[in-house]
Amino acid sequence: MDLHGFLKALVSRWPTVVVCLLLATGAALAATSLSTPVYEARTQLFVATRTGDDTAQMNQGQSFSQARVQSYAAIVTTRQVTRHVVKELRLRTTPEELASRITAVAPLNTVLIDITVRDTEPRRAARIANAVAQRFSAVVERLEAPKRAPGSERSGKSPRTGDGTSPVSLGVTQEAVAPTGPVSPRPLLNLAAGVLGGLLLGAGLVALRETLDTTLKTSEALGEFTTLPGLGTIPYDRNVPKQPLVSAEGHSPRAEAFRKLRTNLQFSQVDDPPRIIAVTSSVPGEGKTNTAVNLALSLAEAGLSTCLVDGDLRRPCVASTFGLVQDAGLTTVLIGQARIEDVMQQAGGRLSVLASGAVPPNPTELLASARMEEVLRELADTYEVVIVDTAPLLPVADTLGLASFAQGALLVVRAAKTSREQVRTAAESLDRVSVRILGTVFNMAPAPRGSGYGTYGSYGELPAPRVSDPRKEAAAATRPAGGK
Repeated sequence: MDLHGFLKALVSRWPTVVVCLLLATGAALAATSLSTPVYEARTQLFVATRTGDDTAQMNQGQSFSQARVQSYAAIVTTRQVTRHVVKELRLRTTPEELASRITAVAPLNTVLIDITVRDTEPRRAARIANAVAQRFSAVVERLEAPKRAPGSERSGKSPRTGDGTSPVSLGVTQEAVAPTGPVSPRPLLNLAAGVLGGLLLGAGLVALRETLDTTLKTSEALGEFTTLPGLGTIPYDRNVPKQPLVSAEGHSPRAEAFRKLRTNLQFSQVDDPPRIIAVTSSVPGEGKTNTAVNLALSLAEAGLSTCLVDGDLRRPCVASTFGLVQDAGLTTVLIGQARIEDVMQQAGGRLSVLASGAVPPNPTELLASARMEEVLRELADTYEVVIVDTAPLLPVADTLGLASFAQGALLVVRAAKTSREQVRTAAESLDRVSVRILGTVFNMAPAPRGSGYGTYGSYGELPAPRVSDPRKEAAAATRPAGGK
């Protein structure tokens, strides 16, 4: 799926994206409202070295402090510090839990240590940070203080090196104060994360659905998949169940689509035009009967004597579409109870209809019989075009026997409903019985945008007749030439 196809999928499946966006945003807002605010208090320590006034000693002490300060930062969260703070401040927590809320960082090439404490109360966070800084200073100075060697008092050594005084001292450069606002949660950040997460989730679901969806969305995709000529694209119309027949004088998108189908069918087989055409589909619900009925109407409208045969003996619908009698028809002729002309009904103009007749117990055998072939040839000798509405290919075997008597077949495919596998299996079924597939009809396609049909706007609409006023015309007739 390329970028263009992905963007079209996003537009067509926008409800999925909107739902994911709303869910993710709601989850982010809920998490923000349910989260306990967390505050951070920060204090800073300066590590100094006790040296004399000698510049060389001062530089050496500076290097010593920078080398040791990284190790000092790791001592902040030890039990020597946290256990004393918990006891001093009488905190209702353990030293280990308190250590998890303390962060100590020593910036490189400095002698500074930044201590940060997180807590659910701002004042308590500041108190803990200051207490940790004091206890930490005492622990470091105690650890760095050299132990007195035996007899040091009699040796006369300098107090700075042998009296137990630490060579380093830690001073507070910035005391912790109660923070004014929490660092967590962050409503705007959470909202932005929710929006971004919702969009990504929606896009991911759309991409997944498009990958798993094997239906055919466009007539171009159908043509590329089957390599069969696309003879027509019938737009979706919600009024079809109420008005299945297109008007012969209408200029609606559906009427024009069936005229285009008729024209393409006639010009696609100029050298060997088929006289008997079977209209079928892969599965039920793809609109094959409606296609057969309106194609027959369009052919009759063009002046061709047309016969429409209802060859779907399991669920016949042709007679009810035209409001004709269904009990007498094809099955009556096949079993020899009547002749074709006895049960043929007129649907107006040059269109004749042979209804299905009574539903038989053995439709497959009847449709594949030699008598069925004779009936179709008799009709072809009488009419210029014979359109046969057949049963779907995949559920039953009725059509395979009947289609072998036809001179061509139209395969109806419903947009965004029929899967690739169903179309492939149907085409292979017709090919196995040596049925020539004239082309495909892409049915119930998304209606074209615009007030008219196709890309020509209202090109197909006829201008409204001009209504004249007899009084104005009489006045104009009596007005002198050149008068005003």
